[in-house]
Amino acid sequence: MAVSTPICDFGWKAPDFALPGTDGKTWTREDVRGPKGTLIMFICNHCPYVIAVRDRIIRDAKELQAMGIGVAAISSNDADAYPEDSFDRMKEVARELDLPFPYLYDEDQSVAKAYDAVCTPDFFGFDAGLGLQYRGRLDASRKQAGPPDLRRDLFEAMKQVAETGHGPQEQIPSMGCSIKWKDAA
Repeated sequence: MAVSTPICDFGWKAPDFALPGTDGKTWTREDVRGPKGTLIMFICNHCPYVIAVRDRIIRDAKELQAMGIGVAAISSNDADAYPEDSFDRMKEVARELDLPFPYLYDEDQSVAKAYDAVCTPDFFGFDAGLGLQYRGRLDASRKQAGPPDLRRDLFEAMKQVAETGHGPQEQIPSMGCSIKWKDAA
C-alpha cells in the first residue's frame, strides 16, 4: 500500500543518530552534515518506488554534494520480515550501485521513529543549521520512473536551500511503500 509523507514542518531540527554504514564506519548526523545543508533519505533495497528512481537519487546526490549538501540514506525496514533489506544485502546494493553517499542501517528503527519517517523514499532536506526546509518528492515518478525531463523537485528544492537557506513554500509529498515496522514486543 502506497503512503505519502506529511507536509514540511519548516525549521524542525534534525535528530542526531549514530548508525553503521555499509562502508564499515559508524556515521553520525554531524559526519553527514554539509556546509550548505543536509539531505537524509529513508530508502530500502526492495521498494519498487525506490528501485524506479535509484539512478536519479544517485545523480541528484552527486550534484547536491558538489553544492555543499551532505547526503546520507538510511534503511529502517524490518529485515526479519523483509530479508532483501538486510544489512548484508544493503552492503551488496551499495557496492553494486557505487553509492556516492553513506548507506546506513537503522536496525532498531529508532532513527526512523525520531524522524517520523513514513515511507520509502522519504526525503528530509535541512538547511545549514539543520532546520527542515524540504519534505517532498524526488520528482513525479511513482512505481516506474517518469520521463527524463520531469521537474527535479528534490534537486531544485535543495539547490534553493544551498543558495538561500530556505526551501520552497510549495512542496508535493513523497509517495512510496510504508516503512516496514517491527512488531511491538
